Amino acid sequence: MLQLNDIRWTTETGEKILNGIDLNVPDGKLTVITGPNGGGKTSLAKVIAGLYKPCGGQIIIDGNDVTDWSITERSKNGLAYAFQQPVRFKGLTVRDLLSISAERELSGAEVCHMLSEVGLCGRDYIDREADASLSGGESKRIEIATVLARKDAKLLVFDEPEAGIDLWSFTSLIEAFENIKKDSSRSLLIISHQERIMNIADYIAVVADGKVKTMGTRDEVFPSLMDKTSATRCSLRNS
Repeated sequence: MLQLNDIRWTTETGEKILNGIDLNVPDGKLTVITGPNGGGKTSLAKVIAGLYKPCGGQIIIDGNDVTDWSITERSKNGLAYAFQQPVRFKGLTVRDLLSISAERELSGAEVCHMLSEVGLCGRDYIDREADASLSGGESKRIEIATVLARKDAKLLVFDEPEAGIDLWSFTSLIEAFENIKKDSSRSLLIISHQERIMNIADYIAVVADGKVKTMGTRDEVFPSLMDKTSATRCSLRNS
């Protein structure tokens, strides 16, 4: 289980972004963190991954206090993270990246299967360099595939995986998340505004103003979020 106790984080300019986050992410479940833009969701994901060091609080994973652990230490102990804006790698092919993530040399068939899970044709990408020649959407999907390739990872963290993904590929991504859900040894934590992702969640947490405003099962939280969204859309149409 991922347990966050009173997590606080402030920017170098003194702006308070996370103001005491308390959250438990159950094992073997899909938990979605949603909320308004600027509420602290992406900052929270980066604190969990080890990209940002919290100003206070504790991060507990499987009973271990990892608050002071490096990104590498967290990765070696089963945490995988997909950036909102993927990193490019000049000189490495897509096959190289997936093999590095899987920690073994992958066959062409294995690479094609992993890419198909995110809506890409393996034959078109297996030998391409993962550099700036890829579009934003292509790079995003390949990075998601590298996370899915981490079979040793117990906690998979995705920051807005829908960004830059076309509708057809997004359907494949939803299917991939649903398949991961069937594996009770892995937990999914997804930062997202997307209704289809929230609809397959086991739990939903709403983060706003640097705090968890609501946390509950999908059936408890999702209907009220949709009601608020519908009310906002009606208000905009009538204004």
